[in-house]
Amino acid sequence: MLASRPVREGVPEHGRVPKYFTVKARLVSRLAELGEGAPLPAERELAAEYAVSRATLRQAISELILEGRLSSQQGRGTFVAAPKLIQPLGLVSYTEAVRTMGREPSRRIVTAERVPATPVLAGVLGLAPDAEVIHLERVLLADGEPIGLESTYLSAGRFATLLDVLAPGASLYRCMREEFGVELAEAEEQIETVLASPREAALLGANPALPMLLVHRVSHDAAGTPVEQVRSLFRGDRIGFRTRLRG
Repeated sequence: MLASRPVREGVPEHGRVPKYFTVKARLVSRLAELGEGAPLPAERELAAEYAVSRATLRQAISELILEGRLSSQQGRGTFVAAPKLIQPLGLVSYTEAVRTMGREPSRRIVTAERVPATPVLAGVLGLAPDAEVIHLERVLLADGEPIGLESTYLSAGRFATLLDVLAPGASLYRCMREEFGVELAEAEEQIETVLASPREAALLGANPALPMLLVHRVSHDAAGTPVEQVRSLFRGDRIGFRTRLRG
């Protein structure tokens, strides 16, 4: 298990620790004592306990919200957040990964359509320039909480009846395997951090200022034929990724 503490405990080279960071470190210890779902004490009480201004306290709390350690619920207060979902990088379906972590996966379809492929997309999927593709956009949920927004493109010729046989909350990979006999063998992924568009933030129920993890993936079958192009946007406060490296 990788250590979660920052390098040198966040102490800069000059040795002066910002006051808010000291408060943040004390709050992290406090969260472990309170436990998941517990309300954070009132700002007034915490500011007095830590002998800091409420502005300093708010800066510490804001960072903990961005990191996903705290959850702010409008009109209710601030609560200790559930641990992040940690999804392995690889050809594992979202359904399998979330269930492994003891959460219940589901999906909400936003878009399901057949559209003409752009020249770039046709090239990526190895299709003719005038080919049609299936575009499937879904909100990914864990225990009913929005975690990510997934946009998938597949050949409409290869998966002609997909929109008829894929149940709204079902695993796409299982459907591809059971209904079309297509098994993914390898994929290339690229991960970067971005800010969500206003539409994406609304679909995820997230603050537009919240950092997101953007995953681009192109998957192939055993014959090396491109099967899908996927753009997945994940809430940086609710999910992380893990992989194993070998030399």
